[in-house]
Amino acid sequence: MRRLLRIALLVLVLISVAVLSALTAMRFAIHGGEVSVPNFVRMTPREAERAAQAQGLLLQIEGKFYSLDVPEGRIMSQVPSPGTKVRQGWRVQLAESLGPQRATIPSVVGESLRAAELNLRQRGLELGTVAVLSLAEVAPDEVAAQSPAANAQVASPKVSLLVGAAAEPPGLVMPNFVGHPLVEAAAAIEAGGLKLGKVNGPAQEEGTVQGTPQAPAPTPEAIAAPTVVVRQYPAAGQRVVPGTVVTLEVSR
Repeated sequence: MRRLLRIALLVLVLISVAVLSALTAMRFAIHGGEVSVPNFVRMTPREAERAAQAQGLLLQIEGKFYSLDVPEGRIMSQVPSPGTKVRQGWRVQLAESLGPQRATIPSVVGESLRAAELNLRQRGLELGTVAVLSLAEVAPDEVAAQSPAANAQVASPKVSLLVGAAAEPPGLVMPNFVGHPLVEAAAAIEAGGLKLGKVNGPAQEEGTVQGTPQAPAPTPEAIAAPTVVVRQYPAAGQRVVPGTVVTLEVSR
């Protein structure tokens, strides 16, 4: 009886050892061939192939797509992601970059700003910087120049424009009338395309200049009076336009 019991225990030990050995062998079979997937992004296909062979992996390029970030001809994405544990012989799916999508720039010179913007947007482009400048022979709101030029092949979707503006009235520089006789200042103001307004000064005989801010424009007799300009507005050197009203203050 004891002998039978001893044989049974020996059989059980042998079975346990066999099961443990099988489990260990299975674990090595499953995990012993695992590798970590490298990061193939931004590699060339040839570089990716060499890195895959070193890990015992296979590669397959599934397609090519436009990318603003990854240069043309390099890997832009992968499945599984870098660092994933897989068995040797696993096939990694890759996508190759075509680089930025390039667009042909249309000519919008001569169009209105609104028409040019619509033209660009219909082609998937964007309106960039718009500079407005008064230019000879260019109507207001008309596109005078563009960058990039028409028919250029570019990756950037933005087009900057130079647009004509309404012509500014001719500018004048205000002369210095201080110290000059009123009669001379009045003649110079008229000759320069300006307008003589109120002349403020000391009280004089009836019909001459009145010394209040509400005094009317001076009469010819008042202008001819022996007075000298002591202050003016606008001040000398300021930029003015034709028709600007000049106010003077005079003294005997």
